Amino acid sequence: MKKKVVIGLLGPKLDSGTRVNRWEKWRPSVSLCQHDDFIVDRLELIYQEKFNTLATVLSEDIKNISPETEIQPHIVEMKDPWDFEEVYGAFYDFARSYQFKEDEEYYIHITTGTHVAQICLFLLTESRYFPAALIQTSPPTGRSKEVTGSYTVIDLDLSKYNKLANRFNDEKRESYEILKSGISTKNKNFNTLIEQIEKVSIRSEAPILLMGPTGAGKSQLARKVFDLKKQRHQFTGRFIEVNCATLRGDTAMSTLFGHKKGAFTGAQSDRAGLLVEANNGILFLDEIGELGLDEQTMLLRALEDKTFLPVGSDKEASSNFQFICGTNKDLRKLSNEGKFREDLLARINVWSFELPGLKDRKDDILPNIEYELARQSTESGNAARFTTEAKKQYLNFAKSTEATWKGNFRDLNASILRMATLCDTGRINPELVSLEIDRLRKDWQPQDRSNQVSQLADVLSSEQLEEIDPFDIPQLSYAVKVCKESKSLSEAGRFLFSKSRENKKAVNDSDRLRKYLAKFNLNWNDIQQS
Repeated sequence: MKKKVVIGLLGPKLDSGTRVNRWEKWRPSVSLCQHDDFIVDRLELIYQEKFNTLATVLSEDIKNISPETEIQPHIVEMKDPWDFEEVYGAFYDFARSYQFKEDEEYYIHITTGTHVAQICLFLLTESRYFPAALIQTSPPTGRSKEVTGSYTVIDLDLSKYNKLANRFNDEKRESYEILKSGISTKNKNFNTLIEQIEKVSIRSEAPILLMGPTGAGKSQLARKVFDLKKQRHQFTGRFIEVNCATLRGDTAMSTLFGHKKGAFTGAQSDRAGLLVEANNGILFLDEIGELGLDEQTMLLRALEDKTFLPVGSDKEASSNFQFICGTNKDLRKLSNEGKFREDLLARINVWSFELPGLKDRKDDILPNIEYELARQSTESGNAARFTTEAKKQYLNFAKSTEATWKGNFRDLNASILRMATLCDTGRINPELVSLEIDRLRKDWQPQDRSNQVSQLADVLSSEQLEEIDPFDIPQLSYAVKVCKESKSLSEAGRFLFSKSRENKKAVNDSDRLRKYLAKFNLNWNDIQQS
């Protein structure tokens, strides 16, 4: 059995008494040593030298009622027991100098002393400077003449308390759900990213840089960070958002930093600016790579000093906000090109997170479809869902290499909205899915793809075009174009195979081209006639 060692303060008021009637009152330090089921082997008694007489009486009383308890006095001076810094420093020094042993079990008595002392003892125990549990004594209740009272042991290792542990786990999951908008995402990398952002959101007020393609959810995630911090009472202000691509010319500086009346033509009244509006909240600047160099300079100062000059003012304004920014550009490259300040990049790159596009999160497509259907149903009041066959059809396309999801979640959201709006009786059927897939294919075609398809439409039927793989279309279209511009099959073959023919011993370019075209049921004459 390990020895029980209690570290506690002498209570000048609660532990006081030198007369015989002192035994008729409850004294915390004495009652601590009166419990048969909690034998104190040693009491480390901390007190100030001016209470030496009381400490001597108290020690003798404890020896009388608990001979097995060793009293170890410690004089710790504190000029002001209500000064948090002084009290914490004194206990911290005591904890660092005390020789804790593995064969002893330690308890910190938190019933005596000022509230400041109790708080400091709690903090030092919670941070494990005191490797101990807390013990609290309480006076007897009711009309009992027994003055021993009761005690409670509080172990700050929360993992031992299932209910508390479960509660904290629930709160952690709730934080994740806020950041994920309640979507049960499956992608491991994305979920790990959200876990990191959750920790940073709660523990840090440093700038956050969200990178990723357009439509990856940067703006929505920034707002969810705000919601999470607002829920935890870390903010009293607002969430202010602006896309830097919309800030142009003379109004950019005014929009961000405000202006004084008469600062420029059209400034008919004072304007606070977005930085002031974000005070005690979050300022989110999306597409920060579009911000002008002058605005970048002013923003850097605002981030470092929390102060800035409104346009036309000689008096500084101030705002205390957390800064989040988003970009789909390479800021390091822009910095090397002189288009983005290197010092601003260093300032906002404290916490940077790369959000993946939808095509890199194919296992999250189904949860997002279900989320969008539920959201559309709530907003429109009309429930919509896929038939089994239609869902399989849409998912197969959505997860295929053909689905590029250029606009990422914006494309997906718009796609679900269209089908939910057009479906009859709340059922999205295969026919509707086919129409939507055709639309998405056209939307995602490269800019020159329509020209390529048009080129082939002159020589192939629509049924033949449907059977050609997408990656064959650019090559075949180019071959047809060369054939149309050449005088003979041999000339077209020599041009198309000008590089590979150098490595062949026997060369027959026209035969190679003839065989290539035959794969698609084409020949030279058909192309020439078209």
